[in-house]
Amino acid sequence: MKIYVEGKSNKYYIQTLCTVFFPGVKFSEDEVETEDTPVLRLSVSPVNQEVVVKGSLSWKGTTVYSEKKRAYGSVFSNDRTEKMVIGSVVMDLGHQLLGYRPSWGILTGVRPAKVVMEMMRKEMSNSAIKKILTSEYMVNPKKAALAIDVAGSELKVIGKPSLRDCSVYISIPFCPSRCSYCSFVSYSSAKLLSLIPDYLLLLSEEIKELFRSIHDLNLHVKTVYVGGGTPTILSAEQMRFLFSAINECTDVSQLEEFTYESGRPDTITKEKLQVAREYGVTRICVNPQTLCNEILGQVERHHTAEDFLRAFTLAKESGIPSINTDLIAGLPGDNFITFSNSMDRILELKPSNITVHTFCIKRSAEIKNKRKDIYTNHGEDTGKCVDYSQIRAVHDGYHPYYMYRQKNTVGNYENVGFAQPGCEGLYNVYMMEEVHSIFSAGAGAVTKLVDYRMDSNGKVFIERLFNPKYPYEYLRKELTGERYKKIEEFYLSRGLL
Repeated sequence: MKIYVEGKSNKYYIQTLCTVFFPGVKFSEDEVETEDTPVLRLSVSPVNQEVVVKGSLSWKGTTVYSEKKRAYGSVFSNDRTEKMVIGSVVMDLGHQLLGYRPSWGILTGVRPAKVVMEMMRKEMSNSAIKKILTSEYMVNPKKAALAIDVAGSELKVIGKPSLRDCSVYISIPFCPSRCSYCSFVSYSSAKLLSLIPDYLLLLSEEIKELFRSIHDLNLHVKTVYVGGGTPTILSAEQMRFLFSAINECTDVSQLEEFTYESGRPDTITKEKLQVAREYGVTRICVNPQTLCNEILGQVERHHTAEDFLRAFTLAKESGIPSINTDLIAGLPGDNFITFSNSMDRILELKPSNITVHTFCIKRSAEIKNKRKDIYTNHGEDTGKCVDYSQIRAVHDGYHPYYMYRQKNTVGNYENVGFAQPGCEGLYNVYMMEEVHSIFSAGAGAVTKLVDYRMDSNGKVFIERLFNPKYPYEYLRKELTGERYKKIEEFYLSRGLL
């Protein structure tokens, strides 16, 4: 796709708006224009205390036009006013050309609830917030109500955060096989799986180094999350080794939550769950994605619905208090009948939380090479599936407690976590809403240092420290103490100690 802009603009924001209408499109300065190349032209100019945006969108021999303007200082800052008028023009052009009106309007960010939380902190009423979302951001009323519900739940979970709060993330980036839709840095070949013993040795040392930094800075660990990959790819003995390192560093009984993201049902055994329970794990994830065996086969997820039901029963019997399950709406081959059947069967099991994702096409996912028609903005049955999951979950006593969005999701829909009262996944909220630092260990892990005090533009200050991405690179990592110096410098420079 080609984008031409005259005047002040945020090019990334404009590209994000365009991917809503043309999911999977690439932006290249060198692309040769053809009739099949979408071409957006915008001019942005201030005129007499107003911002005036004119635009055209051409594709496959058709061109549409739009012009909108708005006074500065009416409701938002000048920068946000300009972005909203640009967004309004692009939305109008896309709707004219394609007949599609995205349910989230110009609210393109990963965290739609964050926008609502900002308004709630200004003590705006829910009705006033909903009006702004629907009229200014052009959000569908159902999605506006969802964002308000999620923001309210998140504020209750967050409470009054402390500058000394933190959480810990530990990466196990290995899987028994790779699902065709996956793009996570996870490794499944026999050669790479043979790295696990050495990986755990270095990981345990990094965990100890990380917790030394936390203790030296007198920080308070609220949650620990072991994610993947598929953490239950580890043997029971390897899990015991990992948990021993964690328990040596912190009193897990004092944590608000200790999650072991088990993941694939075909890797879960009674013995592994017993080890998790023994070492203080309070929350696990058993993720079927769908309960239709035909669809599981199509996406190369090497387990069956029966494997999931077996693993879920074992998890219930283990005594681990909280169990999460994941479903994906919009998987290739899925439809409303198969998805709604999966949702109904999951609800019958009454897990503590249910996370409903919308199928997202990532850049490095293998399925892109097999399905050239994988991208779609309308999403076919996906919208009905997403709506059904939200209606049924609430009907069965769950409430939406966190939400995030990704680029190139089918139909531009959202991912929502539902919980029974008091069973919210706390790490998910803390991580998503950036209310405290997340210290991370392992390959591909990112330590996110957070000063949640907002500046004059409503922004929090964040600094990221990156670990080597791949396990074989990670195994060459030297624990020099350099990261502790950077962490200490961050806390001192921000006046957090």
